[in-house]
Amino acid sequence: MNSLKLLEPLILPNGKEIKNRFLKSAMSETLANRDHQPTENHMKLYERWAEGGSGIVVTGNVMIDRNALGEPGNVVVEDERDLDLLKKWAEAGSRQGAQLWMQINHPGKQSPRSLSKEPVAPSAIPLQNYSSQLFSQPRALTTEEVKGLVQKYIKTASVAKRAGFKGGQIHGAHGYLVSQFLSAQHNQRSDQYGGSLENRMRFLMEIYTGMRKELGPDFSISVKLNASDFSSGGFSEKESLRVAQTLAGSGIDLIEISGGNYENPRMFKETEKDSEDIFFIDYAERLKASVDVPVVVTGGFRSVDSMEKALREGKTSMIGLARPLVLYPDLPSQIIKGKRPQINTPRLTTGSSYLDGKVGSLMGISYYEHQIARLSEGKEPRITRNGWRPLWHTLKSYGLTGLLPRR
Repeated sequence: MNSLKLLEPLILPNGKEIKNRFLKSAMSETLANRDHQPTENHMKLYERWAEGGSGIVVTGNVMIDRNALGEPGNVVVEDERDLDLLKKWAEAGSRQGAQLWMQINHPGKQSPRSLSKEPVAPSAIPLQNYSSQLFSQPRALTTEEVKGLVQKYIKTASVAKRAGFKGGQIHGAHGYLVSQFLSAQHNQRSDQYGGSLENRMRFLMEIYTGMRKELGPDFSISVKLNASDFSSGGFSEKESLRVAQTLAGSGIDLIEISGGNYENPRMFKETEKDSEDIFFIDYAERLKASVDVPVVVTGGFRSVDSMEKALREGKTSMIGLARPLVLYPDLPSQIIKGKRPQINTPRLTTGSSYLDGKVGSLMGISYYEHQIARLSEGKEPRITRNGWRPLWHTLKSYGLTGLLPRR
């Protein structure tokens, strides 16, 4: 009999049962059509992941505003115009008892110039590490516009529930709009949404409490939260703990931990194929000890033993997997069957140490998006260390915009 804790069900605060401890974390698919609708490729991809055995499957970025995209190929849900397609997506991602959750997002100023000539943000502060050729100067949102965006988040979640998604994840990490509001470095407002941490978290809390009021307990709500922005004057670990504790006190169902943003992209860190560096695990352990809600760590798990150890030591409530489930989409099912598969995520190379250093992490993004596309076409992933093919594929499809970080 298989006694792995990985295979034990998890009961969320709202009473919903997750069949096991595997969470397929969000990855940007960039598969939407020109009308920002989900396609048959989404259906095939998420059916594959659902049948792969994960308890929770989280979609890639679904944007709340078609005038604010994070990258080409984002799905946008503003209203019910695509409800039938969304129902098909929800059905495909719910096979074999998986729960499909929609990640709900707005990029704020992290919207490339090619997609947004005047992006919006808490304050008119540009991204520092990118030229104006890639990102435009953002415009500061008015107070009324902030309130309007809160309602857009709630509306998107409402449509997701009607379509059959079992939960939603508010993307509050990686430097997108919610993350921008949380950071004193990026949020220098003087109204009720800026200044103190209580004010800076108001945008997130209004989104969450509005969703809960509108959707009730049957729709699971989670937040993806940075442990830190890793920048001076930015969102700190101490502040992150306070935000997480506030969310927990308000009844959030799950908190997924990540970190960094476009300017300090820790979430894109590349590791050697034989190494195991579990991201943010120490922070997650401290958070889990201070809140009575499930906490999920994503990034760095490469063996069943490390997954099991993290669960049994109480460092995480679920195992978040992203890239491994691109290369091994049925990994949870293999473990459920008693297998102990090797999980290798190859470090890509062009053969040039100089070029690898310049575009190494972004080359990795291109590679995994290429493999996601293969899965969505019913093909098997191609495991390789050659970085040229995915790099060329992305440049051909999206130009230089394709090399921008996204998650």
